[in-house]
Amino acid sequence: MRTVRAAAAIALASALTAVAGCGGGSSSGGGGSNESPKTLTYWASNQGPSIEADKKILTPELKKFERETGIKVKLEVVPWADLLNRILAATTSGQGPDVLNIGNTWSASLQATGALLPWDQKNFDAIGGRDRFVDSAVASAGAEGQDPSAVPLYSLAYALYYNKKMFADAGISQPPATWDQLIADGKKISKDGKWALGAEGANLSNNIHQVFALGKQHGADFFDKAGKPTFTSDGGVAAVKQYVDFMAKDKIIAPGNAEYAQNQSLQDFAKSKTAMVLWQAAASTFASQGMKPEDWGVAPVPVPSGTPGTGQNLNSMVAGINIAVFNNTKNIDGAKKFVKFMTSDAEQKLLNKTYGSVPPVKAAQEDPAFSASDVKVLRDTLATSAAPLPQVANESQFETTVGTAVKSLFADAAAGKPVTTESVKAALTKAQQQMTQ
Repeated sequence: MRTVRAAAAIALASALTAVAGCGGGSSSGGGGSNESPKTLTYWASNQGPSIEADKKILTPELKKFERETGIKVKLEVVPWADLLNRILAATTSGQGPDVLNIGNTWSASLQATGALLPWDQKNFDAIGGRDRFVDSAVASAGAEGQDPSAVPLYSLAYALYYNKKMFADAGISQPPATWDQLIADGKKISKDGKWALGAEGANLSNNIHQVFALGKQHGADFFDKAGKPTFTSDGGVAAVKQYVDFMAKDKIIAPGNAEYAQNQSLQDFAKSKTAMVLWQAAASTFASQGMKPEDWGVAPVPVPSGTPGTGQNLNSMVAGINIAVFNNTKNIDGAKKFVKFMTSDAEQKLLNKTYGSVPPVKAAQEDPAFSASDVKVLRDTLATSAAPLPQVANESQFETTVGTAVKSLFADAAAGKPVTTESVKAALTKAQQQMTQ
């Protein structure tokens, strides 16, 4: 799953200055060039249930591209836990791919290195134009006021997945729409070895995704307009405490979830040990673990009151994957042709259907597959109640420092230690100090 990527993010902030102006590019002897565009190297992110599954999905499409253009694509699917470190190594050594996938939350940070091709009007025109893409997806591809450093490839949002049988067994007829309802339902479910809500308490990126949306509901942005961290605002503290309190106070998350970081909460859900998870496009993972579509339902992530998208009722970060080109590739024309292929209407429909994500290309969204009930929730969330994480150069360090603070608070909750407003503020103060040193 995409959310394990922050484990490597701590290296990024210190690397920004060192790698400025550097880049990757095909280093193999048979690599392509503008004069002889034979080969491209492509680092794909692990989107499916396994790396092997991704290879099976992508290889026929890359063969199709080769037939159309004569350009062979050398594919490597890189696990999320390794991807950022691999990218950083490539930017410093110059030994990397021509084209690569990046988590969209890294866009502004990697943009600051100067290693990625800026997508100005000329480059967007080469792939059909910027206006083909959903605005919120492009907004997650780089800092505001600058040319994006990547192009949206797969769009995602968070939804509430719920186990229908566990709900029925607890006498609950519909998914919760508000946090108060979720807690009330959760207390009915959390007994006899069953738990209401799954979490990945040791997954730094997932922690940030959850507290960012809660922070928006509490009126917190985590950074001011100048890009200075404001982690200890009242809203920021309230958001973190609310999330950790699902375990510490409300007792609807199992203490063992404090150590989860590798999608174990999805495994618990599939085994009917946990009734709900907040996740991005989980359908393919549930299917791979033996669940049938009728076993689970999807609803918008709860809000304090009312409906998502009204007032401060944002309920998801703009999640997703962007595709980028290293600035110093020897085959810039071939790389842009490949980006055009991967973001074509046909490929967008096929790949996003396969992965259960939402196409960031407007025309592709018109396919009936993206009106199915589960995907429709993700699509509507992206359109009405999602916002990109702060597009600041040190965003990845934000994921690391605040994500680690939340991880430590979950560990306290699992150990039975009190999680108070004061302890939350102290943890966020430490994170903010680390960001400003």
